[in-house]
Amino acid sequence: MKDFNEVYSFLRHQNRRQYALLAGCCFFSVLLITAYACMMRAPTILTVLPEGGDSRKQVMMIFVLAVIGCGVFTTYASGLFFRQKSREIGIFMALGASRRQIKRQLQKELSILSASSCVAGTLLGVPLAWIVWQFFRMFVIDTEEMTLRFDPQAYLFSLTFSIFVILMLFFMGSRFIRRTNIIDIVQESHKSEPIRDVPRWYGTVGIALLALGGFMGYMAPSFFILGLHWYPPEILTAVFYLPALVGLYMILLHTVVNGWGGKKKKYKDLISTSMMKFQGRQTVRNMLVMTLLIAGAYFASFYTPMMGTGAMHGYDLRPIDYVYSWRDDQNVPGEAEVRAMAEEYGVTITDIAQVPMIRLAVDGYDIVEEETSIGTTWHEEYREVLTSELFISESSYAALTGESVDVKPGQVVPVMDRDGSGQYRFDGEISVVTNFLTGKKQTMEPQPVLKNDSLIGHFVMDDADYVTLSEGLTNEWMEQLVVFNVENCQDSYDFGKALFNKIVDGSDESVAVLDSWDPVARERKIQESGYYIMDPASSAEHDIEVIDYNQRDSSGFRIYWKYMPAFRVLDKADFVKTVAVFLMLFIFIAIICFAAVIVISFTRCMTIALSNARVYDDLRHLGAPNAYLYRSVRGQVKRVFLVPIAVGTSLIYGFYLLIMYFNGDPLGITSGEMAGLLTCLGVVAAISVLLYGVYRVTLRKVCAVLALHRPKNKG
Repeated sequence: MKDFNEVYSFLRHQNRRQYALLAGCCFFSVLLITAYACMMRAPTILTVLPEGGDSRKQVMMIFVLAVIGCGVFTTYASGLFFRQKSREIGIFMALGASRRQIKRQLQKELSILSASSCVAGTLLGVPLAWIVWQFFRMFVIDTEEMTLRFDPQAYLFSLTFSIFVILMLFFMGSRFIRRTNIIDIVQESHKSEPIRDVPRWYGTVGIALLALGGFMGYMAPSFFILGLHWYPPEILTAVFYLPALVGLYMILLHTVVNGWGGKKKKYKDLISTSMMKFQGRQTVRNMLVMTLLIAGAYFASFYTPMMGTGAMHGYDLRPIDYVYSWRDDQNVPGEAEVRAMAEEYGVTITDIAQVPMIRLAVDGYDIVEEETSIGTTWHEEYREVLTSELFISESSYAALTGESVDVKPGQVVPVMDRDGSGQYRFDGEISVVTNFLTGKKQTMEPQPVLKNDSLIGHFVMDDADYVTLSEGLTNEWMEQLVVFNVENCQDSYDFGKALFNKIVDGSDESVAVLDSWDPVARERKIQESGYYIMDPASSAEHDIEVIDYNQRDSSGFRIYWKYMPAFRVLDKADFVKTVAVFLMLFIFIAIICFAAVIVISFTRCMTIALSNARVYDDLRHLGAPNAYLYRSVRGQVKRVFLVPIAVGTSLIYGFYLLIMYFNGDPLGITSGEMAGLLTCLGVVAAISVLLYGVYRVTLRKVCAVLALHRPKNKG
C-alpha cells in the first residue's frame, strides 16, 4: 500500500459489516417512512378518510410515532458505527494523518452511504406499498375502489426524513472528528454508557405515572372543550401525556437496572443485570422506541377487529332483517313491489309493514364558535328551530314492532338502541317541534326511551299530534318506512342486492346527500352564510365526500348516504368490501410498525452480543459453564423483547378500554365493544406467538455469535 487512501480503503473493506449495518438501518428507516407516507397520502385513502376525522388523526399519530422510532433508530445506528470506527481513526491520527484528510475521506464515504441508502429506500418505498396492497387485494378483497393511486407530494415526507438522516450522519461525523484527545478517540469503542442505581420504587411509581398520564392525556381535550368551552392547540393537550412518557421511562430504567425478580434474584442474575446496566442508556433508548412502536402497531391492529366484531355483533342484534325508507317524492319500491320481488327470488317474507313518517323541525342548542386572543372558543345558543328529526305515530310503531306503546298528547318518546345509546346520532332531548312549512309549533315533553336497534334515531308521538303536525307538509317532508323479516335471511343475498339497486335507481339527485344533510339546518345556514357545506356542490369544494349513484358499492356511498338501507344479509356479506380501504390501511400500518420493532430488537440484541463477546469469553476461561452463560444471554435478550412488548401491549389495551368506556352513551362498554375487545385479545395472542418466534431466532443468532449452545431441556 502506497498511500493513505489505499490504507483507508483496505480498512473500510475489513469493516464492511459496520458499513452494511449503518446503510441497512438508514435504508430500512427511509423505506418504511416512504411506504407509510405514500399510503397515508394516497388519494385512494384520503377519499374515505374524512378531513379532520378521528381515523385520519389516528393515522397521523401513528405516523409520528413511526418517524420518531425510525429517527432514534438511525441515530443509534450511526452512533454505533462511529464507536466501532473510532479505533482506526485514532490510529491514523496517531500516525500523523491530518484531520482534514480523515474528514475528507469520512465525508466522502458518508455521502455515498447516506445518499445511496436514502435514494434506494425512497425509490423502493412505493413498490413496497404497492406490493403489500396488491397482496391484500389478491387474498382479502378486490374492488374497483381498492385501486391504489399515489400522490407525488407524499415524497416530501420521504425527502424530509432523508434530509434528516443525511444531516444527522454528517453532524455526528463532524463532532466525532473535532475531538482533540487521540486517546479518547481510540478508547471510544470500549466506553460504556452505564446508568446509576435507581430505587426499586421506580417500577411502582412508573406504572402509576403511566396510568395517570394516559388518563389525563385522554381526558384533557374533553376538559378544555366541554369544561372551558375552548379548543386548545393539540400540542397543549399532548403535554398531559408527558407523565405517561416519564412513567414509561422509569419502568424501563427499573427493568434494566433492577429487574422484576425482586431481591431474591439479585445475585442470581448479577452478570446479565450488570451487563445491561453498563450499556443501559442505549438499551433504555431502544426499549423506549420499541414500546412506542408496539403501542402504535397494536393501536392500528385493533382497528380491524373492533370495527369488524362490533359491526357483526350489531347486525346479529338487529330485531328486523330489512329496513329502508324514502322520501315520498321518490320512485322507490313499496310493500307491494317488495312482495313481488321476494316471490321472484324465492324468498319468503314472514312479516312486513309499511308506515308513513314526517320530518319536523326541532329545537336545541347551537354551537357558536368565536375567534379570540386565546384561540377558538364556543358557546351555546338556544334555537327554537335548529334541525329536523323523523317522527312516527304510536300506532305505526306498534305496526312496525308489534310493541304497544301509549304516548300521551304533548309527549314524544325517542328510540335508542338496546343499550340506551343514541350511537352519536342524537340525544333524544327536544322540547318544541315545528312544522317547518306552516310554522305550527307544539311543546313536547320527552318520555323514557324505547329500545330498538333497527329504528334508532326516530321519535314516537301521539296519533292525534301526528295528524295535526303533518298538515300542510309536502312530499319532500314526508317519508315512508318499510320493515320486514324473511325466512333464512342468510340465503337472501341476491334478493337484497336487487332490492338495494332498485332503491338506488329510484332515487333522484335531490336525495343524493350525506347522512348529516338536513333541510332545516340548510335553510338556516344559507341565510347566515350564503351556502350550506353539506350540499353536494359545497361538499366537493371543501373536500367532503360526495354521494355518487354510480359508486353505489363504494365505502363512501355505503357509509354516508342518507337513505342507505339496513339489510342484515347485505351488510354482513359486504362488510369487508364496504370498509376495505379502512381495514387495509390500518393493517398496512400495523405491518410497518411491527417490522420496525423486529428489526430494532434484533439489531439491539446482536449489538449486545458483539459488545459483550470478550466478557463472555473471559467468563468461559474462568470456568463459567455453558448453562450459566446461556441463562445470562437469555436474560438479556428476554428483557429487550419482553418488557417493551408487555408494556406496549398493556398500555394500548388499557387505552382502548378507556376509549370504549368514555365513548359510550351512557358511560360504559357495550356488548358489541366487549366482543371487539375480546377479539383484540385474540390478535394479541397471535402476534405474541409471532414475536416469540422472532425472539427464539434472535436468541439462537446471539448464542451462535458467542459460541454458546442451548442446554438440553432449557428454554
